Amino acid sequence: MKKIVILGAGLVARPLVRYLLDQPDFEVEVASRTVSKAIRLINNHPHGTAKELNLKDDAALREEISRADLVISMVPYSFHPKVAKYCIDFNKHMVTTSYVSEIMKNLDGEAKRAGVLILNEVGLDPGIDHMEAMRIIHEVEEKGGEITSFISYCGGLPAPEANTNPFGYKFSWSPMGVLLAGKNLAQYIKDGQQIFISSEDLFENYNIIQIEGLGDFEGYPNRNSLPYIDLYNIKSTRTMLRGTLRNIGWCPTLKKIVDLGLLDEEKKEWTGLTYNDFLRRLMNAPLEKDIKKALSNYLNIKEDSDIIKRLEWLGLLSDDALLIDKGSALDILGAKMLEKLQYEKGERDMIILQHTFEASYPDGKKEKTTSTLIDFGIPDGDSSMARTVGLPAAISTKLILEEKIKTTGIHIPILSEIYVPILQELKDLGIEFKEKKEKI
Repeated sequence: MKKIVILGAGLVARPLVRYLLDQPDFEVEVASRTVSKAIRLINNHPHGTAKELNLKDDAALREEISRADLVISMVPYSFHPKVAKYCIDFNKHMVTTSYVSEIMKNLDGEAKRAGVLILNEVGLDPGIDHMEAMRIIHEVEEKGGEITSFISYCGGLPAPEANTNPFGYKFSWSPMGVLLAGKNLAQYIKDGQQIFISSEDLFENYNIIQIEGLGDFEGYPNRNSLPYIDLYNIKSTRTMLRGTLRNIGWCPTLKKIVDLGLLDEEKKEWTGLTYNDFLRRLMNAPLEKDIKKALSNYLNIKEDSDIIKRLEWLGLLSDDALLIDKGSALDILGAKMLEKLQYEKGERDMIILQHTFEASYPDGKKEKTTSTLIDFGIPDGDSSMARTVGLPAAISTKLILEEKIKTTGIHIPILSEIYVPILQELKDLGIEFKEKKEKI
C-alpha cells in the first residue's frame, strides 16, 4: 500500500480525499490542526486515518512526511516551501494546488537531484486552465500555426437558480481569499501594448463577457498575465489576458467598497460600534447626517443606486452591533459577507472557465477557438469548486504513484505527460470542455 499524507482539511478537500480512498492500493492520512475536520473527511473508511497536526511543529511535520510516499499540501501557500523542502530531504513527491512562489521555484535543482516531483498549480485556476490552454496551444503548433491572442476568464459563482442575492455571489471557498484578490495589481498585453492597472483601479477595468447558454458576465484582469507568454511558450501572441468572471454588478460595487476603505487590513479597535457607526468612521461623516446621503456624497453615486442597495442589504447601514470588536475593516466586511453570502442547503455552485484563442497558419488561414468548461455542484453533495480543485490534484497523485508521470523537479501541469491523462480522466468524471472553432 502506498501512503498519502494530506495536509489540511479545508473546503475543497473532500472530493480529493474520497477519490484517493476509493483507490484500492492507497492508504490516506489527513493531518489537520482541527482534527474533527479530518475525522469527518475520512468518515471511518478502513484505508483512512485522521491525525492532529500543527504545521508549526517542525519535528511532527517532518515525521509525517518521512512516513509518506507522497504529500499533498492543501494548507496556506506560505507553508508550501517548508513542506517541499522536507519532501526533498526525505525523497518524497509532493502535490499542491497553489501558485508557485519564487522560493518554490528555487528548489527545482534540489528536487531534481533528489529524484522528486513537486507538482504545483494542479487545481482549477491555476490547474485545469493550464492543462486546457496547453492542449490547444500544442494542437495549433502541431498544425504549423502560431497563437496570436489568448484570453482566459474563470469564475466560481452560484448556479443560475441559486443566484438569489444582490451581490450575485456566494462563498464556495475562503472569503478572505476572494476579497484579498481585489487588492492585486494587474498587468496584461493587448494588441501588442502592455497595460498596467493599479489595485485601486482594478474594478474599473472590466469587460462584459458572454458565455453561451448563460448570458453576460463581468470579467476583470487577474494579477500579472505577462509571465504566461513565456510559460506557455507563445511569444508570437500580441494579446495575453487572464481574468476573473463575476455576475453583473460585482465590479462597480467592489470598486466603491475599495473606495470606502473596506479592504483595509490595519487592525483597529471598534468596541461598542454599530455598522452604521463603522461606516461613518470610515467616511468621517457626522452623526446627524443621514447615512445614505453621506454614502451617496462620499461615493459620488445616487442614493437609490444598486450599489447602495447592495451595501444596505449586506447590513452595513444598520444599527446592529459589529460582529468583530477588534480587527481590520477587511475582517469586518469578510465576516459580514460570510454571514450573508452563504449557499442554502441543496443549492448548487457553478464553475465557468473559458479560453479564447486566435491562431494564424502559414497558408494565411486565421482561426478562433473558444473552449468552455461549465460545471455544476451536486445538490447536498460536493461543490463544483471542491471537485474542480480537488480532483485534478487527486488524479495527478494517482498517476505519480503509478509512475505514469515520471518527470522530476518543480513543475506545473503544462507538460503533455501530465495534462493529457488528467484531462482525460476529468472528462470521464464529467468535467469536460466544449470547443468551438470559427474562421476569422
